[in-house]
Amino acid sequence: MDAAKQFFQQALAVVGRAPESVTTDGHRSYPRAVRETMGNEVTHRTNKYLNHRIEQDHRGMKQRYSPMRGFGNVASAARFCHTFDELRQYFRPRHMEKETLPLMQQRQLFCERLLALQELMGAVS
Repeated sequence: MDAAKQFFQQALAVVGRAPESVTTDGHRSYPRAVRETMGNEVTHRTNKYLNHRIEQDHRGMKQRYSPMRGFGNVASAARFCHTFDELRQYFRPRHMEKETLPLMQQRQLFCERLLALQELMGAVS
């Protein structure tokens, strides 16, 4: 219990304010520590799938390298991840700009960017 309280106090000190919700595993001491440290207004969630945003973010990358059965070495992994991230940001800029677009507009933007990339790759070859 003391360790949980200390952890949440440190988190509050870093962030500066209490969040709307906290997602943890099902440890017994967390609900009380959240209540006592952050107040009753903070929602405490224990669903294991709600806290895996990083894993969800890397799902596309995992789908790409899984058929390759992993990477041969660190250099090839770094090269692949760098290129994958650049292409992902190129085709999905709305994540950076926090804007939502209708599906039809997303498809049109994707096709335009794919065509521009194909032209660029043709010019380089």
